Amino acid sequence: MQDGCIRRNWQRLHSPDFHRKHMRKRGTARKRKPSAAAEQESRNAKQSNKESEVLLMREMNESTAIQLFEDKKIRTAWDAEQEKWYFSIVDVIAVLTEQQTARNASTYWAVLKKRLKGEGADELLTNCKQLKMTASDGKKRLTDVADTEQLLRIIQSVPSPKAEPLKAWLAMTGRERIEETIDPEQAIDRALETYLKKGYSEEWVHQRLMGIRIRNELTEEWGKRGVKKGKEYAVLTDEISRAWSGMSTRQYKELKGLKKENLRDNMSDLELVLTMLAEASTKDISQTTRPQGLEENKEVARRGGRVAGIARQALEAETGRPVITAQNAQNFRQLVTNLVEDSAALSDHKEG
Repeated sequence: MQDGCIRRNWQRLHSPDFHRKHMRKRGTARKRKPSAAAEQESRNAKQSNKESEVLLMREMNESTAIQLFEDKKIRTAWDAEQEKWYFSIVDVIAVLTEQQTARNASTYWAVLKKRLKGEGADELLTNCKQLKMTASDGKKRLTDVADTEQLLRIIQSVPSPKAEPLKAWLAMTGRERIEETIDPEQAIDRALETYLKKGYSEEWVHQRLMGIRIRNELTEEWGKRGVKKGKEYAVLTDEISRAWSGMSTRQYKELKGLKKENLRDNMSDLELVLTMLAEASTKDISQTTRPQGLEENKEVARRGGRVAGIARQALEAETGRPVITAQNAQNFRQLVTNLVEDSAALSDHKEG
């Protein structure tokens, strides 16, 4: 059944030339000694582990402060479990209201909390947590923090000219969301425009949008099979990822040095194609076997992921290079920039 999924989905997702090469390779792969394949897999795993360790050490050493509003620093904390940034509320208040001291900012925040409570925002205030952050005197103190959604709600209640651009952005985002609900094609057009502005190639963007469509088809299938949105979707996504890449989603992001960034926005063409193959195969197997509940769907997710895992191993054996790397979108864009600059330099040299 998995061979059938490879034939159907690979033809649909990528070039026929690679499909033929892959199927050819599968015919000879069975004759190889298991020890050679195991050694290759071990070398790839060691390389991935080394890259991951380097990136994790760099992540631990880097400053978590970010700069907002006229380069004034806002203290932040990264929650790896929930994959959320938390921001110091008093720091944001200090910047928005131009408070000169931390004490003045804390006083303003205390008054604002009373106002928010009067506006019926009890849930917002309850959900805001406290984390220990380094104060100006170097000591760690409990500080009120908010995630992005909570922070934007608080900013809406700050009567500051500096908050107006953010308020306008919120209003625009809400309007666009309503328009996209009425006409979903607008969401696709905006996604295409956004990716192109970020420097992605048009070919990559179309592939990324195809991946979004395939992902939506898979989650729709999961819904029919009794899988709950949110945590259970994440569990099944991890099963697929481990089956084809050998890593969970979080481990994959750590390898690429990512935090809040979208993993798929930082994948190469081949990584995207294999992700699509894994998810399309999982959907097809699910439609055939009709699993129910999380546990049965986990096994289907592993089977679908293995389809792409076979393809990845075949390609790596053919090229001698790992498909999965620590490169992210910034690396890809820098590579394109370097190629353009090198090409221009070569042209100038020829003309000279």
